Formats: sequence, structure tokens, C-alpha cells
Amino acid sequence: MSSLYTRSKEFTRSRKSQSDSPPASPSPIAKTLRHERLSRLESEGSSHTTTDTYSDRASAKARREARIASLTSRVEEDCQRDYRKLYESALTENQKLKTKLQEAQRELADVKSKLEKVAQQKQEKTSDRSTMLEVEKRERRALERKMSEMEEEMKG
Repeated sequence: MSSLYTRSKEFTRSRKSQSDSPPASPSPIAKTLRHERLSRLESEGSSHTTTDTYSDRASAKARREARIASLTSRVEEDCQRDYRKLYESALTENQKLKTKLQEAQRELADVKSKLEKVAQQKQEKTSDRSTMLEVEKRERRALERKMSEMEEEMKG
């Protein structure tokens, strides 16, 4: 039990030593941003009057509104361009699909006509066969009659 206790104690000590270390130094960008903020705060100081702060606020508001307006106009232009591109691509795709559809319809019509021709030929052949079979049956009967007549003559 004593060995487990010492291990857990060491583990907690190592954790504490890691958390006690000082944080990493800020990046150079963060330092420059902080410096700019401090210089702006120092420059504003107490030298401004109320009219100056009001005009500063008004100009800041005007700049912000102008920036927002320019951003929205850019976004609208981008959206219009995107819609135009989408519309044009949809049109070209539709044209391609229409031509494919027309080709498939032509192919279907060709296959149907070939199928009809084959069906007609088959029907003609079967009707020809049936008539041939009937003719052959008649001839066979006629020959059988003649044979039976000849057999009777030979007997008689």
C-alpha cells in the first residue's frame, strides 16, 4: 500500500510543477496590437473636449456605416455573380441533357422500327410455314390415298 501512496503523491507533485510554470510569451503580433491600443489610449488622453469626442464618434460611426455598406454591396455583387454563374452552368447542363434526350429518343425510334420489321418478318415466316405445312399435309394425304388405291389394285 505504501508504494501506491508514494506514486500518487509523486504524480500530483509533477502536475503541480507543470501548472506552476509561467505562461508562454505572447506572439509578436499580439505585442504590436497591445502597443497600438496603448498608444491610442494615451493619444486620446484628456486633451479632447466634448465636441471633439462627439465628432470623433460621428466620424467613427460614418466610417463604420460606409464600411458596412461597401461590404454589403460586395456581398450582393458576389451573390449576383454566383447566381449568374449557377444560371449559366444550369443552362449549359440543360442543353447537354436535351441533346442526350433527343439522341436517346432517336435511338428508341430506330430500335422500335427494327423490332417491328423483325416481328413482321417472323409473322410472315410463321404464316408461310403454316401454309406450307397445310400444303404439305394435303400433298401427303393425296400421296397416301394414291398408295392405298395402288395397294388395292395389286390385291385385287
